[in-house]
Amino acid sequence: MNNIDSVGHATGKSVYLDDIPVLKNTLYGVVYDSPLPHATVTNLDVTAAQSLPGVERVFTWRDIPGINDIGGIIPDEPLFASDEVHYIGQPVALVVAADEHTARRALGLIKIETVELEVITDPREAQEKGLLLIPSRTFRMGDVSAAWSECAYIFEGTASTGGQEHLYLETQGAYASPSENGSVKIHSSTQGPTLVQKVAARVLGIPMNRVEVEVTRLGGAFGGKEDQATATAVMAALASHILNRPVKISLHRLDDIRMTGKRHPYSSDFRIGLTEEYKIKAYSAVMFQNGGAAADLSPAIMERTLFHSTNAYFIPNTEVTVHSCKTNLPPNTAFRGFGAPQGMFVIEAAIAKAAAELEVPAYLIQQANFLSEGDEFQYGQVAESVNIGRCFDDLDKKFGIEKIEKEISEFNKRDPFRRKGMAMMPVCFGLSFTNTSMNQARALVHIYQDGSIGISTGAVEMGQGVNTKLAQVAAMIFSVNINRIKLESTNTTRVANTSPTAASSGTDLNGHALHNACTVLLKRLKSTAATIHECSIEEIEILNEKVVINGLATETDWEKLVQNAFLKRVSLTENGHYFTPEIYFDKSKEKGHPFAYHVYGTAAVTVTLDCLRGTYRVDDVLIVHDFGNSLNTAIDLGQVEGGVMQGIGWMTMEEVVFNDGGKLLSNTLSTYKVPDIYSAPGRVVCYALETAGPDLAILRSKAVGEPPFMYGIGAFFALCNAIKSFKPELKTDFDAPLTPEKVLMSLYNH
Repeated sequence: MNNIDSVGHATGKSVYLDDIPVLKNTLYGVVYDSPLPHATVTNLDVTAAQSLPGVERVFTWRDIPGINDIGGIIPDEPLFASDEVHYIGQPVALVVAADEHTARRALGLIKIETVELEVITDPREAQEKGLLLIPSRTFRMGDVSAAWSECAYIFEGTASTGGQEHLYLETQGAYASPSENGSVKIHSSTQGPTLVQKVAARVLGIPMNRVEVEVTRLGGAFGGKEDQATATAVMAALASHILNRPVKISLHRLDDIRMTGKRHPYSSDFRIGLTEEYKIKAYSAVMFQNGGAAADLSPAIMERTLFHSTNAYFIPNTEVTVHSCKTNLPPNTAFRGFGAPQGMFVIEAAIAKAAAELEVPAYLIQQANFLSEGDEFQYGQVAESVNIGRCFDDLDKKFGIEKIEKEISEFNKRDPFRRKGMAMMPVCFGLSFTNTSMNQARALVHIYQDGSIGISTGAVEMGQGVNTKLAQVAAMIFSVNINRIKLESTNTTRVANTSPTAASSGTDLNGHALHNACTVLLKRLKSTAATIHECSIEEIEILNEKVVINGLATETDWEKLVQNAFLKRVSLTENGHYFTPEIYFDKSKEKGHPFAYHVYGTAAVTVTLDCLRGTYRVDDVLIVHDFGNSLNTAIDLGQVEGGVMQGIGWMTMEEVVFNDGGKLLSNTLSTYKVPDIYSAPGRVVCYALETAGPDLAILRSKAVGEPPFMYGIGAFFALCNAIKSFKPELKTDFDAPLTPEKVLMSLYNH
């Protein structure tokens, strides 16, 4: 089954925000953002900009009819800054003009007078000063303090991971137009249509039913449009609502990079204790999350860091604390993995530190501590259907870990200036929104008189193939040709109160809702067929668009059946609702059962390092992954490959750099390096673990969007091993990304 959008993408016919034909009298908006990281605003003069011919209006916080706040979790983020700015790039005003060129000319005429305030960019410094976005949280299990005395080996260290620019192909954008009775319609490039609707209603001071949000598809998101698409959409809606004209905002790439938040950087301290048999007896970590100037999604990301801070291991005594620190940077936000990669990196760094000190391969420690059936996670959930050991064993059988090690050792002996390294990267990733209430979805299904089918859900297609999988679900239930099915755009008037398409849950939640709706409709059609053929409903099946009675096909095909049902006034429309059962979490105790299921996998990553230049290449990424019963292997493998490459980029080259004054230095594609074809691994091989998926995964097909990202972490530790082979006395500095510059400095900085 091919991706149903492939032809449209390849021929340029797929509709994105900039492909929507503009209405007559459309105006264009450009954002004026703060030039300073932290300052009191004493005066903002927009008079000259307002007087420029072609400028319709300049909007500031004073023009907001409702509430000047767009915070999704915590109400701490204004749409437009008022008396204080907190980061370079913070929106201060919106210039709306007849064309974008005129609007940009007007930006230069805006004058802002400020008094500069203290700038903090380091999360540790922010925590020392008590600057936290929310109270710190700790997950505990067992008795860590007592367990240290039982450890044969104890190691301590620090680990840090940098930010990461989403670099979605389609920048943030929205197109709003007025509707009747004071309503507004917003075409938004967002993962969260309901969030845009809710916040727009709040800012405009109107009820949600007067705000319609429409999303056809996104040109990429990776989490960057879960929360941060809201500001652009609400600005367009505000201008359209007040001016009673269509308004379009589409950020320039450089504006997008400067103004939007990234993956959260983390700085962490760890301590790990092991027995003589390499069992991890105790583990503690303190992590400093750089949240930026406002909460955005930091509280939820911080929580998922805690959930995944022990990765695929059972550790009986743990204590992990995360501080969500407020700094003068753009509010950092969701990114593929949603805090889990940052937590996993720290435990893997701790294991790598122990392995280096003990002079044993890290995978021996990893393997000795894998989760087993019935083990308890530090957040209270009991591990079920645990496949991490099987993934590791299957990978060893297919590729031979000792064989790879031997080949690497022989290579390193032969070549004086090049070194190879290998690392294993196991993954255990929980599936569900950690906010229990978000684990719900709805689907609206219409069967038309000619037998064609229209489907609306809350899922947003952003290149991950959710539309294809949903079409497959409906085609399988109805047993019809998939060409009969059309996935409609995501629209808040057709399907309301949606959760964002995030947390790898889009197919699971919306697929189950769709399954429920289709199942009800199928039962109605079977009842109609039973009436036509004067038999019981239990004797009826619909197979390959034919009504089948007791295994024998009849002359009644799908179209005839639908026509009969319509003539008999049978409802051919159904709204399906689904919520994930069994999940809950008590934050007062930090215990519960937050995940529907877990995804497991293991990767072996090998690299070759040029020890003269500090450059390197990733040779192989060899994977055994737990897909469950994959709905679409082509799409799922594509997600694995994309996730691996994005993870490798985060770990090795994508370095987000701010100076001490809060100015982004890696602000263009000439100063921020993303993986290209020359960065791709020489070989990516992914085998599916032979296993039946869980009932809570749609048709037992496990979610696949985020877990493969973590395999890329293995590239960092493979490089560390290659460096250590060349310079055995070097103490590893767990500071990612491990760029060629850092490698070269570590090799020759005595």
